[in-house]
Amino acid sequence: MASDGDEANERLIENYTPRLRRLIKVDLVLDHMHFIEPGLKEPIRQRAKIEGDNAAAGDLISAAVRKPRAAGWFRAFVDALSHGGCQSAADIMQAPPDPEVEAENDYSVKLVELLSPSLLDMATNVVCHECFSQKLINKDDDEIIRTITTNQGNRSGARELLRCIVRGRPGWFSDFLEILRKTEHKYLLCELTGEQPDSDKKGSEDKPPSVKDEPMETDAPAAGERRGSLQLMDITFAEEPPVETDLYGGAPTESTELSKGFKPSQPDSAAADGGPEKADIVLRDYQNDVASPALEGKNIIICLPTGSGKTRVAVYITKKHLDCRRAEGRAGKVVVLVNKVPLVEQHYSAEFLPFLKATYKVERVSGDCQLKISFTEIVKNNDVIICTAQILENFLERSKTGEDEGVNLSDLSLIVIDECHHTQKGEVYNHIMMRYLTQKHKNRRLEKEQKEPMPLPQILGLTASPGVGGASKMEKAQDHILRICANLDAHKIMTTDLGQYQREPRKLIKTVEDRKEDPFGDVIKNIMNAIHTHAELSPTCDLGSQNYEQWVVQKERTAATEENQKVRVCSEHLRQYNEGLNLSNTIRMRDAFSFLNKYHEEEMKRKTTPDEEHVIKITDTERFLFDLFKENREELQRLAEKPEYENDSLAKLRSKILQEFSSRMEARGIIFTKTRRSAIALSQWIQENPKFADIGVKASHLIGGGDQSVVKPMTTAESRDVLKKFRNGEINLLIATTVAEEGLDIAACNFVIRYGLVTNEIAMIQAKGRGRAEDSSYTLVDVKNSGVAEKEHVNEFRITMMDKAITKIRALNQADYDKRILEFQLQAILEEKVRMAKKKQKKMQDHKGEVKFSCRSCSKHVCTGNDIEIIEEMHRVNVSPEFKQLFIERENASLQERCLDGYETNVSIACKDCGQTWGSMMHYRGIDCPSLHVKNFVVTFNGKKMSKCTKWRELRIRFPVFDYAEQASRVAESSDDED
Repeated sequence: MASDGDEANERLIENYTPRLRRLIKVDLVLDHMHFIEPGLKEPIRQRAKIEGDNAAAGDLISAAVRKPRAAGWFRAFVDALSHGGCQSAADIMQAPPDPEVEAENDYSVKLVELLSPSLLDMATNVVCHECFSQKLINKDDDEIIRTITTNQGNRSGARELLRCIVRGRPGWFSDFLEILRKTEHKYLLCELTGEQPDSDKKGSEDKPPSVKDEPMETDAPAAGERRGSLQLMDITFAEEPPVETDLYGGAPTESTELSKGFKPSQPDSAAADGGPEKADIVLRDYQNDVASPALEGKNIIICLPTGSGKTRVAVYITKKHLDCRRAEGRAGKVVVLVNKVPLVEQHYSAEFLPFLKATYKVERVSGDCQLKISFTEIVKNNDVIICTAQILENFLERSKTGEDEGVNLSDLSLIVIDECHHTQKGEVYNHIMMRYLTQKHKNRRLEKEQKEPMPLPQILGLTASPGVGGASKMEKAQDHILRICANLDAHKIMTTDLGQYQREPRKLIKTVEDRKEDPFGDVIKNIMNAIHTHAELSPTCDLGSQNYEQWVVQKERTAATEENQKVRVCSEHLRQYNEGLNLSNTIRMRDAFSFLNKYHEEEMKRKTTPDEEHVIKITDTERFLFDLFKENREELQRLAEKPEYENDSLAKLRSKILQEFSSRMEARGIIFTKTRRSAIALSQWIQENPKFADIGVKASHLIGGGDQSVVKPMTTAESRDVLKKFRNGEINLLIATTVAEEGLDIAACNFVIRYGLVTNEIAMIQAKGRGRAEDSSYTLVDVKNSGVAEKEHVNEFRITMMDKAITKIRALNQADYDKRILEFQLQAILEEKVRMAKKKQKKMQDHKGEVKFSCRSCSKHVCTGNDIEIIEEMHRVNVSPEFKQLFIERENASLQERCLDGYETNVSIACKDCGQTWGSMMHYRGIDCPSLHVKNFVVTFNGKKMSKCTKWRELRIRFPVFDYAEQASRVAESSDDED
C-alpha cells in the first residue's frame, strides 16, 4: 500500500509537471534514473530526439511515478534531476519556490524568448565558456553547445545555450547579464535591460553587422519602459513577433527556423497538437454577414448548415473580441463550451489554437484531459479556454455555494456555446444560461437602485438547426425557436443564403421487402410463446416491436417489486429474445444468434462459482428457460447460416456500398446505425466480405464512450485513432452510432447512409451535413419495424417549417422581438424558481435506516441504508463484514479495466445464493470496496417497495461519506492478525 508520503510526493510532482517539463533535460536525467526499467527508457529517448525534451519529459515523469514503486523512489528521482544537470527542477521538488521569485523567473524567460533573434548573434563559444565558469551551465551542457556550434554554426549553438540557461536556478538572469557585460556584448545587454549604451550616443558602430537597423516589429515595451525591475514588466506579444525558436523545444526544424510567430508555451505538446500556425482568418461574404452583430458586442445565434464554417466564424469573433479589449486596456476571457468530450480536442487543435496561439494563450479542459491543475487557475492564466459545459457549470456552482474556489460569470467576457440548440430545460447549457438571465434581471434592479451591476459576458451561440421541438403548427415552431433565443439572450438569430457555397446531397430512400420466409425468426417467436405460456403472460403487441419491449420491461419491474420471480426472470429472457428478433432484421442472423448464445452462456456462468465451494440455486423456471434455449440452439445456429433467409435491408445496404465504391474514384462514406451492437456487427460483416475488399472498402466502427450499454464502449483514444485513420484514408467507410452525427469534424464524405435510423429533424440535418464533398449522396435504408421512411417525411416537413419560422422571426421588428424574448425570459426565471422550490421539498433525506435492499433475483435481504457509504460523491459502497459473507467475486470481461478517481476494477460481485450481479469491486486507495449498482436490487423505503429505481439519484437518501481512515485501520489490523 502506498504511504501518505508517497501520495504527497506524487501530488507535488503532478502540481509542478508543467514546470518540470520545461526544465528537464531528458537524456541526461534518464542516465541517472536507475529505479525504472531499462525497457521504458529507450522510447522516451526516441521521443526526445524526434519531438524534443518538452514532449518527452512528460513520459519521463509518468515513468517516475508509475506504480508499483520501489522504496525511496522520490529521493532517487530528485537525485536523478540533480545529477542530470537539472538542479532547478530538483530544487522545486525539495522546496517549492516563492511565488514572487517564480513570477520574476517567468518574466525573465519570456524576455529571453522574445529577444532571442538578437541574442543569437552573440559570440557563442566566448559566452559559453563564461557561463560554464560561473556554473550557469554544467559540463555536459558545455560540450553539447560547443559541438552544435562547430557542426551547425554560431546561431544554432547560441540557441542551445539559451535553452540551457533559462532552465537554471532563479537568479540566472542577473548572472547572464553580468556575463554579457564581461564579454562586451553591450548591444545585447541593452536589449535585455533597456539601458542606452555609450555607443548609441555616438552612433551604432558597436551593433553586430547581422542586426538590421529597422525597429523590431513587436508589441514588447520600448527600451525605456523595460528599464527597472523585472517584476514591473508587462510583456505582450504581437501577432507575428519575429522569434525563431521555442527555447524549450527540441532541435530546430526547417519549419521552426522559418516560422515568425512567437509560440507561448502550451502544455501537453500543444504546439504539436495545433499544427503549424495559420495565417489571418479570412471569412467568406456570408460568414461576414452573420458575424457582424457579434463584432459590435451583441449576443447572437449563428444558424448555418453543417460544414459551412460556423466554428471558423467563432474563432474570428473571438480574436476580434480579445483584440478590441486589449486595445481598450481591458482584460478579455473567452470560454468555448461544447457538449461532447471529443469536441474539446477538435476545436482546440483544429481551430482555436492554430489561429490564436501567436497572440493569446489557449487551453482545453475536459474530463478526458490529463491536466492536474485547477480549472480556476486555468481560467485565470489563459485567454481562451475550451471545455465541456459541465465543467464550467460545476465551477459556477462552487463559486455560488462558497464550498471551493470557483468561477464567476463576471470573470468571463465572451462565452461561445457550440450546438446551442441544446440550451433547453434540463440541459447543462440551460443551467449556465439561467444563472446568466437571473443575474441580468438582478442587474436591472441594481441599476434602478443606482448600484453597480455585475458585468456579464457576451454570448455567441452556434447551431446548424434549432429544430421545432416537435411542433406541428407554425406558431409553436416560432415559440420553440424564440425560447432558445431567449435562453441565450440573443439579440438576433443570424442565418443567410450560402449562395455558391450551398451543398445539397442527392437523396435516395431504399424501401425493403418482408422476407417470404423467416424460419430463424419463427423459431425465436415459438420460444417466446412457450415462455408466455409458462409465465401465464398475454402480450398485446407484435413480437419484435418497440411496444413489446416497453411492455416486457414494465412486466419485469412489477414482478421484481412483487417478488414474483417466475415472471421476473421470464421477462428478462423475453426482452433478450425480442432484441434477437430486432437484430435479425438489422444485421446478419448469425450475429443475432451469437448475441442470444452469449447471453445464455453468461446466464449459465452466473450459476457457477469460481472456486465451486458454493452451490448457487437454479429455480425450476430458470432450468426451464435454459433447457428451452438448449433444445432450439442447434436449429437456430443451422438457420443462421442460410443466406437465402437474410433480411432485405442488408441486401439493399450491400448494393448501395458496392455502387458508391464502384462509381467513384475515391469513395468515402459514413453509415449511421441505431445501436453499438449493430455498428460493430456491420463493421465485421463488411470486413469479412471479400467483395467489399476487392473494390477497396476499408471499414471500421465508431461508437460512444459512455458505459451505460452492455456493449463495451470505445475509449477516447480509440475513437481519436479511428477518426485519424478516416481522415488520412486508412479507413474509408465508417459505421457509426449517433455519436458521429453532431459536431464532430469528420473529413468530407461523398456519401452518407442512415441505416434503419431516423430520430428528429436536428439529427437529420446533422447527418446530411456529414456529406460535405461535391456530388455527395444521402441514402436512407429502411429496416423492418423501424418506420424510418415515415419519420423521414415528418422530419422534412419540420425542416421546412423551421426555415419558415426563422424567416418570420427575422422579419419581426426589433421592439416586438425584444418583447417576446423578455416574456420568455421572465417565464423561464419563474419556472426555475418553482423548480428549485420543488427540489428543496425533495431534498436528500437522512432516514437511511428506513431503506432496505434485497436481491432482485432471489429476494434475499442484503443490507440497509445504514451499511452504505459514498466515495467521491458517486460510488455507493458497503464495506461491512456481514456484507462480505453474502457475495462471491468473479472476473467480468465486459468491465474494461479503468483507472478513475483513484480506483481500478474488472471484478464483479454477485449474490452467493442465486448468482445475480450486484455491482463491482473497487480498489480505492489500497482498500477493496464492494460498489453497489442500485438497478440490481429491489429497494424498499418506509415499508413501500419502489417500482422504479434504476439510478442512485432516484433514491433521495443522503449516505455518509466513506471513512477512509477508519476502514484503513480495520484493514491494517486484520493484516496484522493474519501475520
